[in-house]
This record gives sequence, structure tokens and C-alpha cells, in this order.
Amino acid sequence: MADGKTDLVVIGGGIMGLWTALYAARAGLEVLLVERTTIGAGASGGLLGALMPHMPDRWNDKKQFQLDALVSLEHEIRAMEAQTGLSAGYRRTGRLIPLAKPHLRAIALRQVGDADINWQSGSGGFPWRVLDAAPDGLFSPDAVAEGAVFDGLAARVSPRGLLRLLTATLATMRGVTIREQCAVRGIDPQRGQVVLSDGSVVHAGHIVLAAGVDSFPMIDGLPKVVGGAPRPASGTGVKGQAARLAVDLDPGLPILYSDGVYVIAHDAGGVAIGSTSEVEYADPLATDQRLDGLLAKAETLVPALAGAPILERWAGLRPRAVGRDPMAGVHPDHPRLHLMTGGFKISFGIAHRLARAVVEGLGGRPTDPEGAMTLPASFRCENHLGAPSRA
Repeated sequence: MADGKTDLVVIGGGIMGLWTALYAARAGLEVLLVERTTIGAGASGGLLGALMPHMPDRWNDKKQFQLDALVSLEHEIRAMEAQTGLSAGYRRTGRLIPLAKPHLRAIALRQVGDADINWQSGSGGFPWRVLDAAPDGLFSPDAVAEGAVFDGLAARVSPRGLLRLLTATLATMRGVTIREQCAVRGIDPQRGQVVLSDGSVVHAGHIVLAAGVDSFPMIDGLPKVVGGAPRPASGTGVKGQAARLAVDLDPGLPILYSDGVYVIAHDAGGVAIGSTSEVEYADPLATDQRLDGLLAKAETLVPALAGAPILERWAGLRPRAVGRDPMAGVHPDHPRLHLMTGGFKISFGIAHRLARAVVEGLGGRPTDPEGAMTLPASFRCENHLGAPSRA
């Protein structure tokens, strides 16, 4: 960046912002990424790292987009690991879902045919198998009274490991500048100006807003189009709490998931337990009795967790857009402003595909021989910003 000018300013140093900067640099753009505090200080720097597919039934373009993203992510990560020598702690472990009731088993059996079609389970794709029994001693007996489902598509990654990997990769690329401890005082998308906390002004061809929950007040504070209808609030933060326990579980185990509880053994040690989903909270960054309740629920599900020392307790705000799905692409009123937020619980699995679509929307050529990336209609900004509040 020279003389306060650059092709692209990316606001936000979480998973969405880093992938956007990477794809923009691959496209030959000069990029300035600014982060208010430190890389991954928000929801991206959590503990869980679950890369979970939607159920294989009732298929639609959103589920197909996510499946393609989950499949392609491994190649992206392996290439960066080979380049940098770092590890993102990625492994396609699959997922085990216990079946406690007969009706749950009946639903799972119906989904076998859906997986055969949509996951290509029957032709070398990703399995969706209904088991008569789960591995001995893994779950409490009541939880697996009707067996379990093994899903071979799910994977997991170390959130902080992937953030480090992306940051290290960006450090090797020409034309990329990352500024931490650099807040944004204001943006003028009509002029392509970003005013930083030190008073300096950066002139950019385009601006990408990828600041998680901090994106929403920036979006809502933009100048309204003359004569345009009032827009609803663009999104909100949903608090999540998680923990990491000192438990000796095999990191090759599938993700254990039931009724909102995730149990994930990681390569670097420890088992991540998550996570709550809170729309009302007093302190967004404090852990409390709701995490204690989650841990008790996890112990009931997986007895091996009982009494394990807690290595870390974590809380943060995840961005949920008004339309519930991720919000990506050009702002309908401001063609030089592009949004990358609202990923809520699925950001880590799809952020790279969203970033590709956003960068192609800057006016560049498709970055893949397959052609341009098409976003599901429910992901596009106009769907969210014209949507009634469904909070």
C-alpha cells in the first residue's frame, strides 16, 4: 500500500477477513487488512472447530454449497500446511450421533437414501450409516438405546491453528498488509474511504466488511438511499460458551454430537466441549452457570468426561444476520462495499467459498477453472437487508 491507497481494505481479522484477504491476494489485488484488536480475538478464536454438514434430506442449494465447501476445504488447508510447515489440526474424523429413541432411529434410516443421492454415499462418497450399537463405553447406555449414526462427511479443525495458518500464508504473499490494534473510525463507501483510529484515511477501490458482530452497527449506520424503504437491523450477536478439558480421548475419534452438545478431541490435546447459544446475556465475554450446565450435560452423554480438569473456559459473540444465513456479497446500495459476516455457527466450513464469491464480485475474473462461484440466494446481501426481522 502506498500513499494511503490500496485496491481493497478488509475490515476484520477473523476467519472471514483472512480468507477474503487470501483470495484477493491470489487475484493480484493489493490488500490492507485492519483488525481492531488482534487476529482471531472475536468468535473465530474459540475452541470447538466443528465442521458439520447439514442433514442429507430436504436438499437445496444452501446444503449443496456447504457440502462443496466442506469437501474443498481439506485441499485448501493441506496446500497451506505444505507451504508453511504449520498445522491447522484438520482431520475428517466423521461424527457419531447417538439415537436414544425409536423415532430418532426411524428418521436416521429414512435419511440413508437421501445420503446415497446427495452425499453419493453409495458410490464412494461420504457414508451415512445407521449402527445397531455405538462403540463400547463411548456414550452412556441410555443415549444409544437405539444405536447411533455415523456421518463420514463431518470434520474438525483447530480454530486457532487455522487462523495461524492463514496469517502465515498471507505473510508470504506480495501486496498484503495486516494491521492489528487498528480500529476503524468510519467508512465512506461512496468514495471508497476508510478512516482509521489514528485519523489516517485510506482510499480503496473496494471495502469488505468482515468484522463479525462489529459489522452490524457499521452496516446499520450507512447513509440511506434517498426514497428507499427503512431497513431492519442487519444482525445481532449470539453468545456462545465452550470449554477445553484435560481428557485422554483418542484424537482420531469422530465428533460426538447430541442435542446441541459437541465433544471434540483435538490433535494438540484436550477435548473441546461446546457450545451454548444465548440471545440474552449480561456480559458477552464471561463464562457462567450456563457453561457449567453444558459441561454437566456433556458428562451425562460421555461418562469419560466426568471429573476432568478444565484447561480453559471461553465465551464470545457469534454474528447472526437478520436473514439467519451468512451475509455475503455486494451491498445493494453501495457497489464498492462488500459484506462477509453472519456466518454464526458455520463460518469455518464455508468461509473460503464465501471469500471466493466476494472477491469475484469485486469485478475480477473467476479464481477457479470451474468458473464463477454462485452464492445461494439466501446468502446474498439483498435477501438479508430487505428481509423483515426474524429475531
